Amino acid sequence: MSHRPPPGLPPAIVAAAFVIALAAAPPGPAFAFTGDNHEQITRAALPWEPVTLSEMADDRDGAVNADDHGGYFLLGPLHCDNADYLAPRYDQDYPRGRDEATTELLACVRTSVTRFRNAVRAADGLVDADGKVRADQSDLSSHCTWKETSGPAKCAVLEQLGRGWHPIEDFYSHSNWSDRAAPGPVGLTNPPGLARTDVAPFLDVRRYSTMSDADWTREARARIPVDLATGCYSDFDSTGVKDDDCAGRVTHNKGLNKDTAASPRSRTGDNFDHAVSGATAEITRQWNDFKAELLATYPDHRRGEQMVCALVHDDPRSSCP
Repeated sequence: MSHRPPPGLPPAIVAAAFVIALAAAPPGPAFAFTGDNHEQITRAALPWEPVTLSEMADDRDGAVNADDHGGYFLLGPLHCDNADYLAPRYDQDYPRGRDEATTELLACVRTSVTRFRNAVRAADGLVDADGKVRADQSDLSSHCTWKETSGPAKCAVLEQLGRGWHPIEDFYSHSNWSDRAAPGPVGLTNPPGLARTDVAPFLDVRRYSTMSDADWTREARARIPVDLATGCYSDFDSTGVKDDDCAGRVTHNKGLNKDTAASPRSRTGDNFDHAVSGATAEITRQWNDFKAELLATYPDHRRGEQMVCALVHDDPRSSCP
């Protein structure tokens, strides 16, 4: 049985109430790359100084792992879940179509686009109007708290980036983008693999952040391969529906996830390593794109350069004169 929000409420109210209710829920087990794998990927991708890098990457308390805690862990678009699909040549009776799967994947991309935009705005607080780093807004002598509340600008930027990068990393674990199917018949329990080695073209978050949502959604939709899929998980999809058992669908647990080296899909060839390397290359791209956007958005008095400096150094006051 699937759980749906009550009828008759405006979508914005339903969404707000839904998120508030989930935020009050007790934390559950992570179902993405485990925290240490998220940490490994993020550390490998970012040339940051150690304290700042730990604030972003730590396997339990880093910003990139914040979406695996509290109410966030049951929101499928934050983990690129539920974009499951099998083409008719594999399963004539698959219960979801390509458009439904693509809609769920685009909901995942949308979370990262929104977070990117938020991070660019939050970076404005790192530097004053004359291009000088604000020490009070870049100090990490106290740990950041990932509660989306007011605090130092550096913590705000890290939180928005971390929450935006988490689903991107999960995409490579939860999808068949970079993996291969096991030997034998391809189908429900052994979905096709795309074996791609490039970063996903529809994760062009910087480009999309400057476009209208309608325009970038249309462009991204056209870039999604017909056989691309992520697994069904018992969490809430982009419409607020929670599938309790994922019966008859390609699942997260037995079908596609490569969250650990011991996951079923990881046991075929180098699937796990390909997921890790793909996610690492992707976060490197995302960080480089974010730097480029800061330079383009804040050119006066080299403010963008100083923002980048403040983000990568542990003591920007002395490192970014």
